[in-house]
Amino acid sequence: MAIRHFLQFSDFSRDEFEYVIERTRLIKRKFKSYEPHHTLLDRTLVMVFEKNSTRTRLSFEAGMHQLGGAAIYLNTRDSQLGRGEPVEDAAQVMSRMCDIIMVRTFGHDIIDRFAAHSRVPVINGLTNEHHPCQVLADVYTYIEQRGSIAGRRVAWIGDANNMLYSWLQAARVFGFHLHVSTPRGYDIDPGLVEPGNNCYTEFASPSDACEGVDLVTTDVWTSMGFEQENEARLKAFDGWIVDEAKMARARPDALFMHCLPAHRGEEVSAGVIDGPQSVVWDEAENRLHVQKALLEYLLLGEL
Repeated sequence: MAIRHFLQFSDFSRDEFEYVIERTRLIKRKFKSYEPHHTLLDRTLVMVFEKNSTRTRLSFEAGMHQLGGAAIYLNTRDSQLGRGEPVEDAAQVMSRMCDIIMVRTFGHDIIDRFAAHSRVPVINGLTNEHHPCQVLADVYTYIEQRGSIAGRRVAWIGDANNMLYSWLQAARVFGFHLHVSTPRGYDIDPGLVEPGNNCYTEFASPSDACEGVDLVTTDVWTSMGFEQENEARLKAFDGWIVDEAKMARARPDALFMHCLPAHRGEEVSAGVIDGPQSVVWDEAENRLHVQKALLEYLLLGEL
């Protein structure tokens, strides 16, 4: 089978995602009923972290073990990558010693270069520009809770960050529409949007962006690597908190999502994230299940 990578959401077709979603349902059902699912017996995942993580490491490491395989954690600070080894060289060496690699890093060009020199599939665990595994978990969570996401409306409130760019790609793949509201100066970079993507509308008012939507989602105002901008961002994002008033503009059965970690009182109120419309804990758990299906698909294809 030809090597496939999952570096951004648009790397898969709608049909491929539908297959992964169906496998996720099966894998999650087995997990909940304590049924073994060891399709990756004797396979090894290497996880390369340049950016620290809680959910990404835990979900990939636990997931690989649950599939019968092994997971190896590498931090660039503790490897030759942190001492100046070229990304291309590291990819060639690592990919001769394992079956699949997950990389969580800064610039997306790093993971592109890594994948270009890898002999095994590479998964994007997060870059500055894209976070496809998280958005796959979010889309799955919506489908699990409300059925098909096609034709729905999703509000993105906050920074034009890696989550938003993956949501924009997901909207095109799945056929839903995105309402985007970002503070001035933190808006969409057209260079990171696929040509011809008309699956979104920009709103100056975050409250207006929530009108009649089926899902409201947001993220921290200061992503990892931008800590020096925190004070300026807190001022610029004033009014962009997802609170009860904004959720009231959405449909009565609308869901709220956040990729976590969250800062109550900044990007989201406690009443929303801990309220009845929030599905953030299901969303977090579903990283485990969709990534197990993804690992399986990249290594074995359709079963």
